[in-house]
Amino acid sequence: MSQSDNNQDNPNLSAEATPPAREKPMGFWDHLEELRGTIIKSLAAFVICAVLVGIFATEFNQALLWPLHHVAKDYPSVDFRLGTLSIMEVFNMVIQMCVFGGLMLASPFILFFVGQFVSPALTEREMKAVLPLCISALVLFLIGAAFSFFLLMPSTIRVAVELSTAFELENRWTAGNYFNTLTWLVLGSGGVFEFPLVIVLLVWLGIMSTAFLRKYRRHAVVVIFIIAAIVTPTPDPFTQTIFALPLYGLYEIAILVSSRIEKKRAVRLKTL
Repeated sequence: MSQSDNNQDNPNLSAEATPPAREKPMGFWDHLEELRGTIIKSLAAFVICAVLVGIFATEFNQALLWPLHHVAKDYPSVDFRLGTLSIMEVFNMVIQMCVFGGLMLASPFILFFVGQFVSPALTEREMKAVLPLCISALVLFLIGAAFSFFLLMPSTIRVAVELSTAFELENRWTAGNYFNTLTWLVLGSGGVFEFPLVIVLLVWLGIMSTAFLRKYRRHAVVVIFIIAAIVTPTPDPFTQTIFALPLYGLYEIAILVSSRIEKKRAVRLKTL
């Protein structure tokens, strides 16, 4: 009797012999082909989103000017109109808007495509950890970007106006300066808000422990304020404190999540 007949007579043996669909063997060139497809799909998503931003550039511009218009209501005597100092500044502004706007809009799709490429190489346990990690990374980035756009940027503009008024200076802000500041704050805040994931990942890998995090809590506060001083464009302590408070809250949340990870690990080791 042939091996195929044995497999047909014993379905359990056939099921065990067949590897899961996620673990299909692939050669080197197959992996390169998959990587090429992932890069092409990611670039296509970025180009489509960047073109959409370019098509609706005036609408996106009005939306991005919200922090400026929001603060302008409280200072009717101050001129908040933006200008340009060079011919190319408006072109640079539009390119910057399309590039960063396209990246932010396309990031969920790019993350999905990268996940599709990486998932066959991961075990079930790693998949259970990576999927929530990717979703949390996207959510934290959006929370950080929204925090910067709706709170930190208006606070920065307000402080700048107050200082200019105190020194009797005239506002001559340019569009390039405004969008550079906005991009730095939004992307910087979105990236910094993901630092709890790094902590949780280090604890999950066994490189760091919650005891270490609790022991050096005061040092973490100092580091957080240093990060706030780097990310925030103004040197005033009020704006830096606004940025540092949610970061410290995320640090405490990271400790709680890391503690749960250690407890689950201890229970799993006891059962072995």
